[in-house]
Amino acid sequence: MELFHKSGPPAWLVVGLGNPGREYEFTRHNAGFLCVDLLAERCGAKLNKLKFHALLGSAVLGGQPCLLLKPQTWMNDSGLSVAEAARFYQIPPERVLVIFDDISLSCGRLRIRRQGSDGGHNGVKSVTARLGSAGFPRIKLGVGDRSHPDFDLRDWVLSAMGKDELLALRKACDQGCEAAEMILQGKIDSAMAAFNGAGPEK
Repeated sequence: MELFHKSGPPAWLVVGLGNPGREYEFTRHNAGFLCVDLLAERCGAKLNKLKFHALLGSAVLGGQPCLLLKPQTWMNDSGLSVAEAARFYQIPPERVLVIFDDISLSCGRLRIRRQGSDGGHNGVKSVTARLGSAGFPRIKLGVGDRSHPDFDLRDWVLSAMGKDELLALRKACDQGCEAAEMILQGKIDSAMAAFNGAGPEK
């Protein structure tokens, strides 16, 4: 069954980054997945189709038909499914919204960028390489940095969040959903003004 048989082809891709598998569900690296799950819930969409190496579903967000997408590759190859979907629907990078975790922001804080570098995030690095462009908007969800610099970064981002952290992240995801709607409406400057730095102070 084809997606968008009623609302027409998607104008946007809205991508949450993470790792597949129940064991990674509530880890820091899966903040993007959690936010897209919440978006789907709010839109009444179902992420129950497997295509482009991703779980996906159609939605209307901010009045725009969009494809919600959760890559089912490992994080380091997230760009494979993003690029396949973007090519299939002929969606340019500036209409690919990527939502992901950021350890440089304290847990619960939010930052929106029109474009930019990967900041050392391997999922974003893969998306940039596969799209051939860093010119895609992104919503960064703060998950906090390691308590000690000697703590292995991979172990940190793949570790489960505590109850208080999950509550803080949930608030950031709520704000991320509102920001995503504004971005799809063409109001990214307003979204940045409203939400950049939103959340608990360090």
